[in-house]
Amino acid sequence: MRKSVAFLMQGDALALYWDALTLQRDALALYWDALALQGDALTLYRDALALQGDALALQGDALALQGIAFH
Repeated sequence: MRKSVAFLMQGDALALYWDALTLQRDALALYWDALALQGDALTLYRDALALQGDALALQGDALALQGIAFH
């Protein structure tokens, strides 16, 4: 009887170990996804800054043209 209980406990321990490995694998996959999303967010932020710079340049050009129109 003791051997069968020990065998069952060993099986449970092995199942828990595999569950832990699966969770670790899933956590790593989520981590890599988060890194990829962070990279995408940084790219979008860089693009937004570039667009903001372009908008400021256009605004400066518009003001310069407006100044020429009034002279």
